[in-house]
Amino acid sequence: MNPYCLAVSFRNAILTSILVLGCWTAVYAEEVANLAFPQSMIADGGQVYFIANANGDPGTRENKGFISKVTPEGKMIDLHFIQGGQKSVILNSPKGMALVGATLYVADLDAVRGFDKNTGETLHTISFAQFHSQSLAGLAADPLGGLYVSDSDSNTIYHIDEAAHDHTVTVFAQDESLSHPRGLTIHPRNGHVVGVGWEDGKIFEIDEHGTIQELFANTFFTGGFYNLDGIDFDKYGTMYVSDLTVGKVWRILANHKKEVIAEFLLSPSGIGVDRVNHVIMVPYLYVNGAEINGLERPSNDNPNKKPRSWSDYGLGWLKKDAANE
Repeated sequence: MNPYCLAVSFRNAILTSILVLGCWTAVYAEEVANLAFPQSMIADGGQVYFIANANGDPGTRENKGFISKVTPEGKMIDLHFIQGGQKSVILNSPKGMALVGATLYVADLDAVRGFDKNTGETLHTISFAQFHSQSLAGLAADPLGGLYVSDSDSNTIYHIDEAAHDHTVTVFAQDESLSHPRGLTIHPRNGHVVGVGWEDGKIFEIDEHGTIQELFANTFFTGGFYNLDGIDFDKYGTMYVSDLTVGKVWRILANHKKEVIAEFLLSPSGIGVDRVNHVIMVPYLYVNGAEINGLERPSNDNPNKKPRSWSDYGLGWLKKDAANE
């Protein structure tokens, strides 16, 4: 696809999805423009968001990828906060990102690079040359500071030890059933790795022993997903996934009920969820923009919500009769 052939502006693309679906079941929406092939977004404590830009066809090695920094309101803080080719930075085609303390880790084709999240200074370069990996994609951090990274071409999930253990890389899971894995996240309740496959729209979960469980896959009876790219959870344990080629974002509840919350979108890539502000961040790969949407909260999440009484159901007379007994 040639992005320059898209006969619609970023703003018009958003407005189109709003008109067609009522877009998102959202509380509000903010836009971020002037990006360059954004591949993923991540939140830092609800205070700032990072956006990974390929700045050219994803997968190229021109050392011109960059990381942008924006506010939760979509205001650009620094478009080129980290820039490949500047200040000795190497960054080719940044995709998945993860935060561990003050370090922003970025999956970049054949390496995972660590940068100071405050200054942008290069801190670590974790090479995957020994595994001949060329397509590192999703990245997720576990509670102990270790990392999981997906290699889409080789159907592999690697584990990277925390910095205190020299970032030792080992194979965590490798199987064709991973379906060319892209986005990764950590399940907020059981700590398992959860990811999406590009090849046939698969969602999988991997426990601490590396055992793979298929959660969803495209079959005659359960079709709907195609080329999944991004995945994340909100603080309530609800899962969100993005389908890049068909332009949909899905919400999947804990009971596995799934629903489309936005469609007719143009190339939604590596989504992220800000669990502090309860918003979803959606980069649009071929539109060079992103959107920040407020999400609906569960109906039982309001701490000031008054308990229902009989009068709420039009049965106030029951209470009156009870008082006269």
